[in-house]
Amino acid sequence: MKKAVVYINQYFAGIGGESEADQRPLFHDGAHGSAKALQAALKNAGIAHTIVCGDNYMGSSTDAAVAEIMQFLEGVQFDIFLAGPAFQAGRYGSACGTICKAVQEKFNVPAVTSMHEENPGVEMFRKELYIFPGGKSAAKMRDDAATMARFADKLLAGEKPGPAAEEGFYSRGIRHQVYNPDLKPAAERVIDMLLKKTHGQPYQTELPIPPDRRVPIAPAITDLSKAKIALVTSGGIVPVDNPDRIQSASATRWGMYDISAIDNLQSGVYKTIHAGYDPAAADADPDVVVPLDALRAYEKEGRIGAIDSHFYTTVGTGTTEAEAERMAKEMVVHLRNHNVDAVILTST
Repeated sequence: MKKAVVYINQYFAGIGGESEADQRPLFHDGAHGSAKALQAALKNAGIAHTIVCGDNYMGSSTDAAVAEIMQFLEGVQFDIFLAGPAFQAGRYGSACGTICKAVQEKFNVPAVTSMHEENPGVEMFRKELYIFPGGKSAAKMRDDAATMARFADKLLAGEKPGPAAEEGFYSRGIRHQVYNPDLKPAAERVIDMLLKKTHGQPYQTELPIPPDRRVPIAPAITDLSKAKIALVTSGGIVPVDNPDRIQSASATRWGMYDISAIDNLQSGVYKTIHAGYDPAAADADPDVVVPLDALRAYEKEGRIGAIDSHFYTTVGTGTTEAEAERMAKEMVVHLRNHNVDAVILTST
């Protein structure tokens, strides 16, 4: 039987949540934690090993984490690498993509993972990996694992994967020439599509062009000593009563709060309502997420011209790209009205 290696984070290994997110890589024989769902669904492979790593450690010490995992895998025989599923968890998705890409390149084995369409890991790694659409939360664990396992079984059986639209993974932008069984020339096919389009009938292009989501880089500020800087965060820092009722996850609301008369965000006056990380440090000192104290010092030293009179805040965890884009456009109206020259955007 073929052998698989699975990567999961510390939460799905049963180690803990945010308090254990700095966990260094651990190596288990067989299926461990949520990898058991993949083992139950696989038909052509057994899980030889499960690799566990904390999301924070993989994100903040990426080179070290990847190096430790690569060193472990040097002496391991395996035929496929699976990671996740990662659902809508951004750090977990990024971690799965990072290690899948590294393993695939070094050991020349296929890597398969699963993420929700709003997971940033999809756009980061879809061109290099087989990433299947997944649910928003672990409630879809069994379904997502089964989808990954079906495709893994197909690869392990030596079958050639079909197009993304047929197999179900996110398109990687790779084009292959295929035989057209009806032998209809391209000129006739394009006329058929044109007629369907002009008559409002459904048609399928043979050359899909992915939308370009690139945002042009803004020009550099030549003199910070004359610039007005605004603080914007997705870290959920709000006044303790959360007056705008910003949700702790999957946010659709944001707030802007007056900081014109203060030099720092005091504990007990401000807090975080973010549900995606341990709030202890942010509640004890909100400036670790929204660095008003450091920026105010720069302002007094003349290193920046001024700080905007307000800071702007929402929550990033689980928030859809569409909602984030809408909220950003609403914030921009105020930033322009306040003649802001640059933004410091902080996360968690």
